[in-house]
This record gives sequence, structure tokens and C-alpha cells, in this order.
Amino acid sequence: MDHYDSQQTNDYMQPEEDWDRDLLLDPAWEKQQRKTFTAWCNSHLRKAGTQIENIEEDFRDGLKLMLLLEVISGERLAKPERGKMRVHKISNVNKALDFIASKGVKLVSIGAEEIVDGNVKMTLGMIWTIILRFAIQDISVEETSAKEGLLLWCQRKTAPYKNVNIQNFHISWKDGLGFCALIHRHRPELIDYGKLRKDDPLTNLNTAFDVAEKYLDIPKMLDAEDIVGTARPDEKAIMTYVSSFYHAFSGAQKAETAANRICKVLAVNQENEQLMEDYEKLASDLLEWIRRTIPWLENRVPENTMHAMQQKLEDFRDYRRLHKPPKVQEKCQLEINFNTLQTKLRLSNRPAFMPSEGRMVSDINNAWGCLEQVEKGYEEWLLNEIRRLERLDHLAEKFRQKASIHEAWTDGKEAMLRQKDYETATLSEIKALLKKHEAFESDLAAHQDRVEQIAAIAQELNELDYYDSPSVNARCQKICDQWDNLGALTQKRREALERTEKLLETIDQLYLEYAKRAAPFNNWMEGAMEDLQDTFIVHTIEEIQGLTTAHEQFKATLPDADKERLAILGIHNEVSKIVQTYHVNMAGTNPYTTITPQEINGKWDHVRQLVPRRDQALTEEHARQQHNERLRKQFGAQANVIGPWIQTKMEEIGRISIEMHGTLEDQLSHLRQYEKSIVNYKPKIDQLEGDHQLIQEALIFDNKHTNYTMEHIRVGWEQLLTTIARTINEVENQILTRDAKGISQEQMNEFRASFNHFDRKKTGMMDTDDFRACLISMGYNMGEAEFARIMSIVDPNRLGVVTFQAFIDFMSRETADTDTADQVMASFKILAGDKNYITVEELRRELPPDQAEYCIARMAPYTGPDSVPGALDYMSFSTALYGESDL
Repeated sequence: MDHYDSQQTNDYMQPEEDWDRDLLLDPAWEKQQRKTFTAWCNSHLRKAGTQIENIEEDFRDGLKLMLLLEVISGERLAKPERGKMRVHKISNVNKALDFIASKGVKLVSIGAEEIVDGNVKMTLGMIWTIILRFAIQDISVEETSAKEGLLLWCQRKTAPYKNVNIQNFHISWKDGLGFCALIHRHRPELIDYGKLRKDDPLTNLNTAFDVAEKYLDIPKMLDAEDIVGTARPDEKAIMTYVSSFYHAFSGAQKAETAANRICKVLAVNQENEQLMEDYEKLASDLLEWIRRTIPWLENRVPENTMHAMQQKLEDFRDYRRLHKPPKVQEKCQLEINFNTLQTKLRLSNRPAFMPSEGRMVSDINNAWGCLEQVEKGYEEWLLNEIRRLERLDHLAEKFRQKASIHEAWTDGKEAMLRQKDYETATLSEIKALLKKHEAFESDLAAHQDRVEQIAAIAQELNELDYYDSPSVNARCQKICDQWDNLGALTQKRREALERTEKLLETIDQLYLEYAKRAAPFNNWMEGAMEDLQDTFIVHTIEEIQGLTTAHEQFKATLPDADKERLAILGIHNEVSKIVQTYHVNMAGTNPYTTITPQEINGKWDHVRQLVPRRDQALTEEHARQQHNERLRKQFGAQANVIGPWIQTKMEEIGRISIEMHGTLEDQLSHLRQYEKSIVNYKPKIDQLEGDHQLIQEALIFDNKHTNYTMEHIRVGWEQLLTTIARTINEVENQILTRDAKGISQEQMNEFRASFNHFDRKKTGMMDTDDFRACLISMGYNMGEAEFARIMSIVDPNRLGVVTFQAFIDFMSRETADTDTADQVMASFKILAGDKNYITVEELRRELPPDQAEYCIARMAPYTGPDSVPGALDYMSFSTALYGESDL
């Protein structure tokens, strides 16, 4: 884009279309542009009666340039200057350039002076800018415009043609087939496209250019030789030429469109006129049919028979079913045609259609409304007449049916109401009869409506002058008289039933009252007899006193019970009095109970006989319980002394076993004195056993005077004897251990103090954690394996506790064995001499027999394959006697 740049706001010129003045260096292209642009300008200037011969000379004064712009734009430019001076020419050219700029085209490096001076390059660039703006820019095909739109238009129009492939505006047009295809597509009669050959471009081009000039009013802008003789024809020249084809054919298309539009309008007018004629005829026919039908529907002469009225109704149904529906369709079609016609006239900007007088849609609707109104009245009249005749027949039949049903229902009812079955009925039967009578009354009341309906039907038949009214009236009167008699009998039977029910209810209430009071009184007497004869078992004086008190309370209720007995007998007497007074027929005994007055009197007499017998039994049992209470107190007094004494001795023995006062011999002496005192207490235990035997013989199972049982005393006594014996044995074992290990009294006291300190539960034994803490406090530093080994020594049974004796054994071993280990091993060296081992014979010779065998048994596991047979070296001897961790 070096010299000429034409750009509009909608960007109709692409960069590749920019005017490149360097292209003018090619004489062939400049020649093509001169010829094409000149022809294009003359195609428009001839409309104003002028033309140009030399493009760079004829536009120098600006007059023809301004004229060209007025022709192609259809607008008036400013008045040109008519002077011959240079300044006048520049002014005219500037007016033309200003007009071009006002159309949104930006002119770069094109000035009036170059045009006035006849600059060919600038003049051609200006003309190309004008062609782009006024001939190519407005081309639009499927949302593309300018060059792209023109190219797309060419591609679409030539797509069906073989050997035509429009891709650009230069080499795609060299063979001339593109121009021929455009002409043939729009005017196929002008060119025989089938005879054209791709290898004869001159003929093709000349054919297209000649036909276009002769028939399409497109001037010949290029020579065929100019295009064929150039490797790449000038793009702007081809675009200008092709745009002329576009405008020529688009104008022809517009003319064809206008002709079609006129034909369409004429066809619409013809169709509208036909619709008007059809409306007039259809409206006339429909109005005539309505005029003939209305008198027939207004004929309301009634018929005397149901058959004749039904025939009229059938004729009316045929009218509704066969004759009227087509007319409804005609009326609907008439309105549709009228509305369609008015719409078409309105769309065609034609006056609205006015039908003939009396044939407007409103006139037809009014006539149709009158028809439907008359039709409705005729239908109502027909139905009313038919209903009237039907009602007469229906009422007569209905009267006969209702009368027959009522007469069948009343048959036997009078005899039933005169029965006196209530005189011998029970209360339940009377109530059943009353329920049955109430049901009959409800049924009677329900039939009241039927009787009234029968009377009303008879009355209506009389009013309608029914031919058989006398027989209807006679039957109706008979029904009414019978109805009144049934009402009187019903009331009389109800009164008799209610009077009988009241008497039987009074008796029933007395029976019920008798049953309600006799049943609990009978139960009371049976319970009293059961209690008075019941064998009682008591174990304490309080229990017998409670029984005695309850018996006295029972005797206090006897006077009130006797009053209740007399009241119950009085109710029974009242029933007997009513039966005798009103002569009531009692069908059976009291339905609420089987207890008779004789049975009540018999049980009462039995209760009075059992009371003194119960008094004697309670007195004897009271004396026996007093003797048992003395036995309880005697045993409790002794047990309350012996039990605490045993507990105290147990605690004292426990304290002695853990005390550190005096020597072990002193403790042993003290314990033996305790043992002697305990043995001397045995007679008191034996005496308590004797008292316990008396209690058992008396079947005494509890004793509130003491918490100690004989079993508790026996167990405590046995534990006391066992504890004193075990404690004496433990002290004796401690003395043996002390003497065997050479432990001093001071060490024994220290061991006892440590044991007592870590015996946190004061049970005389340490658990595993307490024992570990005790060892740590005494300076032992051991791992889990070492502690497990120690526990296997002090607790071989794995009870989880360490006794004081086991603790003493372990501690004495730890102190005594370690102190004498060196002396023992020195003795081994003396016996072994220089050979460093001891034989079995030497052990048997130097040691006592039992100790020698013991030592030999200990050494056996430690004689290895490298040892002398039957001998033990120094290390094996040490391990055999003290173990691997003792030295």
C-alpha cells in the first residue's frame, strides 16, 4: 500500500485490492487498465450525452470527472468552475475528490495537481477507487461484499458448468469460458455453450464480449488478445469488466421480479372477485333455507296420542341430524370465506368487501339466531308435550305399583299387633319384643311417605282428568283407612309392652341388687371359712401376735356381716311380694346368681361355729412361740460373745506374726501361750453347740438377736486353730532358716521391716509389683529375665504373691551363699590339687555319703565331652553348686 489507499468504514477494500502504482510499470497491465477504465467511464458518461477518448487528458479540467460522479451517484455536485485557468481546473478536481471522500473513501497521495497535470498513474488509481466505491462495494452475496461477494457470485453462477473454476480475477478468466458461462446462465439463448472449447480462448472471449456488447449493453472493455497475450491479466480490469456483468444481470432479474409481482397482483384480484361471487351465492342460498325452515318450527299444534308426538320428535331429530349440519358447515365456510377475503383485500391495499344489502355476515347471524331460537322453543314444546303424556301413563302405573306394594306390606300386620305374647315373656323377651316393635314403628314411619305419595298421585291424576279416577279414588281411600287403624293398634301395643317391661325391670333390678350383694357376701363367708380352717405356720412371736390381732379384727366385723345378711334376705323377700301383688308370671329363678337364701344361712351358721376353734389354736401356738423366743435369746447372748472373741484372737495372731519386738523365740513363746488359751476356750464352743441343737429341734430358722450362726462360729473356730498352727510353723521355719544361714536378729528385723513396708495391702504377702519395688529399694538392678528367674524361686507355684518365708529364704540365700562361695571354691582347689578337677571317687571319700551323692547328682549335667570321665572341673563344679549367675 504505497501510493493509493482507498478505505471505507465498512472496510469494503481488502489490502490485496489496494492500488499499487508499481504495477503500472508493466505496460500490458497499464494498457488493459486504460482500455477497461475508459470503457467503463464511457458506459456511464454516454447517459449524459458525452464520452472520453484519453483518460488522463479528458479528466484534467475536472468537468467530465464531476459529471461522471453525478451520473454514477445520482447526486448533484457543487457548481463547477468554467474558467480555463489551472486554478479553475484544480478547483473542479478538488470538488470531485471531496465528493469521493464524503462517501467514506480515504484518498492517499492522490491530489488535484497530479490529475490536472495528466499523471496517468494517479488518474488510473482515482478511477479504480471510484469503480470500487460505486460498482463493487455494494455487491453483497450471503453476508460477503465487495470483491469477496463478487467472486462468490461468479462461483455460484458458474458452478454447474464444466471446465469453469473461478478462484480469482485474473487467470481464472483467460480461457473465456467464465464470461460465456455467466451469459449462458442468465441468457441461455444467446450462446450455444456446448460448442465452446477450452483450448480456443480467443473465440470464447470474442464471443462473450460481442454478445455482451450487442445484447446486454455492456461495452467492450478489453480485447481478447490483451487477455490471452498476458501471463496474468490485470485483476482490476477483470473485476471492472465482471462487475458490469453483475449489474447487467441483476437489473434484468429486477425487471423479471417486477413482472412476476404484477402477475401475482392480477391473480390475487381474480381470486378475490371469485370469492366475492361465491359469498353472494352462498349467503342467498342459506338465507332462503332459513326462511323456509322457520314456519315449520313455529307450528305448535299438539297431538292427542303419544305415537303422533313421537313421530314429530323423530322428524325434528332428522332435521337436527340430516338437514341442519350441512347448513352449519355452509354458515361456517361463509364466515371463513368472508374473513379470508377481507384479509386478502387488506393485504393488497384494496377496499374492504361490502356484500349486497341483507347479505352481510351480521344479517346471516341474525337470521341464524332467530332460527335457533325458534328451534329451541319447538324442541322444548315437543319435549313438554311428550312428558305430559308420559306423565299421565307413568302416574297411573306408579299408583298401581305403590298401592300393590303397600297392600302386600300391610297384610297380617293387624293380627300381629293384637297379639298378647308379652304376658308370659321374660324381661329379655320383653326387651326383644320392644326392639321388634320399635323396628315395626320405624318401618311404619317409613311407609308413611308411601301412603302420602299414593294420595298425592291420586290427587294429581284427578287434576289431570285421568279417565279411571273413580277406581283410583276408591282404592286410595281404603289404603288411608287401613293406615289409621294400624297407627292406633301400634300405640296400644307399645303401651302394654312398656308397662310389662317396667314391672320386669323392677324385679330385675332387685335380682341384680341381690346378686351384687350376695356374691361378695358369699365370697366373704367362703374366705372366712377358708381362713378359719387354714393351718398356719409361724416362726416368731410377732407372727403369732399378728395372726391373733387379725382374728380379733375379724370377730369385730361379724355384727356388720350379720346386718348385710339380713339386708340381702330382705331384697329376696321384696321380689316375692311384687310377684304376688301384680301376678307376674316368673319363668325362672334369679338370672344373675345361683346363690339362694338357704345357702347364705347355712354358710353363716358354719362361720359362727369355726370362730371358737380358731381362738383355741392361736392360744396354743402363742405359748409355743414364747418358748422358742427364749431359746433364741439364750443362743444369741453366747454367740455375740464367742464371735467377737474369735475375731479378736485372729487379729492378735496376725499382729504377732508381723511384729518385730523381741526374738523369734519370744514370738514363738507368745504364740504357744495363745494356742493354749484358745484350746482352753473349747468348752464354751461345745456349750453353744448344745444350744444350737435345741434350736434346730424346735425348728427355729432365724434369730434376730444375733448375726452369728453356728456355721459362722464353727468356721471361725477352725480358721483360728489353723491360723495359730500355721503361724507357729512359720516362726519355727524362720528360726531354722536363720540358724542355717547364719542370719542375725538384726537382719531378720530388717527383712521384716522391708516386707511389712511393701506389703501395702497388709495381707502378709506381697504381689509382683510390690516385690519388684522391694528389691529395687534394696539395691537390686535387674532386667525382666532376671526378675522372672527370681520370681520362679520365690513363687514356684506362680500364684503371683510372695510370702514372708519365701522372701526370707531368698534374702538369706543371696547373703549367706555369696559370702561363703569363695570358701567353698577354695576347698575345691584343696581337694583337686594340681590336676584342677575332682573325681567321683574323691567326692565319696572326702564327703559324707548323702552329701557326696547329692553333689554327684548335681554335677552330672555339667560333665561335657571334653571333661575327664567321672570328674568335674572348677567351672563345672561352680555352676553345678551355685548356678551360672551366682558367682
